Amino acid sequence: MNLTKFQLGARGIRRLLNIWPPFRGAGIRVRDIAPDFRTAIVELRAGLFNRNYVGSHFGGSLYAMTDPFFMIMMMKNLGRDYIVWDKAGAVRYLKPARGTVTASFRLNEADVERAKAETADGEKYEPKFKVDIVDADGQVVADVEKTLYIRRKK
Repeated sequence: MNLTKFQLGARGIRRLLNIWPPFRGAGIRVRDIAPDFRTAIVELRAGLFNRNYVGSHFGGSLYAMTDPFFMIMMMKNLGRDYIVWDKAGAVRYLKPARGTVTASFRLNEADVERAKAETADGEKYEPKFKVDIVDADGQVVADVEKTLYIRRKK
């Protein structure tokens, strides 16, 4: 899904992601994206089609719920003068995930300003961002680290 051609706000992107087949099929729901694209909340509900062999959440669904958010948030905060890609990701499963799990994403002003400073001379910048996936009791069931590729357009 290429959303970069459209000038969608947070509400429009949230709605599109909620009907996007990979998210919908996995049971992933975007609950909120802040109008300034500084925060987002995503949940994954347990269902028949996103459980693994032992009845907990399928690991691929846990990772998928974190996939595009830091990239989208950084793109929207930097604007059209920048190239932003997801470059790498790593997930660490800490305990079986059952029920509804949630990931809360946060992008600080300092993160955006550092990206601008690091790319001012045309060089690439590859910051890392972390997000925890928590269960209904607030227990961390997995942590995910995402690496972005950021460069100022020529």
